[in-house]
Amino acid sequence: MNINWYPGHMKKTIDSLKASLKLVDIVAELLDSRIPISSRNPLIDEILGDKPRIILMNKMDLSDKKENEKWMEYFKKEGHETVMINSMTGYGVKNIEKACRSQLREKFEKNKEKNILSDRIRLMIVGIPNVGKSTLINRLANKKSAKVGNRPGVTRHNQWIKTSGNMELLDTPGVLWPKFEDKLTGLNLAYTGAIKDEIMDVDNLAFSLIETLQKIDPKILSTRYNIKTDNKSTLEIMEEIALRRGAILKGKEIDYTKTANIVLDEFRKGILGNITLEKVEDIDVRV
Repeated sequence: MNINWYPGHMKKTIDSLKASLKLVDIVAELLDSRIPISSRNPLIDEILGDKPRIILMNKMDLSDKKENEKWMEYFKKEGHETVMINSMTGYGVKNIEKACRSQLREKFEKNKEKNILSDRIRLMIVGIPNVGKSTLINRLANKKSAKVGNRPGVTRHNQWIKTSGNMELLDTPGVLWPKFEDKLTGLNLAYTGAIKDEIMDVDNLAFSLIETLQKIDPKILSTRYNIKTDNKSTLEIMEEIALRRGAILKGKEIDYTKTANIVLDEFRKGILGNITLEKVEDIDVRV
């Protein structure tokens, strides 16, 4: 599967992000907790430099709890406060301001010595498209301020948004890779829906996801679809799922596209279980 995506607005987005850094106290880097490596822009360290940062692990309800804890420990060692959140339900969102204040403790202490008593925090949230940034901003603002969509690239222009706490948010367009140099990164983003299905071959994408899930735990698919997967090829497993879910065309042919959409949809909604595709141990292999 060949995935290359280089939106024309990418360079402009990165330049805008760099220019916006001087306007904020701290940056919140929003990641998908199922794919913390692939949902992290590889240029982000270079772009943010030494600007204070917290990590927000979104969609934590869809990933494995034990792996979430390992990732929190990993980012803690990197020097970043980390907050597990669900931007849809609001879980953990109230802890974001607390994490920001903890990360900015030294700055506030210095301000106090200078008789600067304002404790306002100016925050910028960055993340790849479709990781839940607009939904999070709306949640923090407690209103529908940013455009929200379930497809990449909905948020387009910078805007300041006040929250119920003493924080102001600078929304920014999502940032993604200039190009996918790593096939696995592209696949992981596509599995989670961060890349439009319309530009993907969903049959092959689901085939690859089934292979991946079988490596993580063969019980995921056998339990969900009540099928036996032992000693079966990926294609045979896909066809078993099709038969179980009635994805059959006229002439009793397998409807692979319908089957693919079933598997992808149920993975993305967490119906297949709490699954983390990228573990901390994978970093050494991927970097």
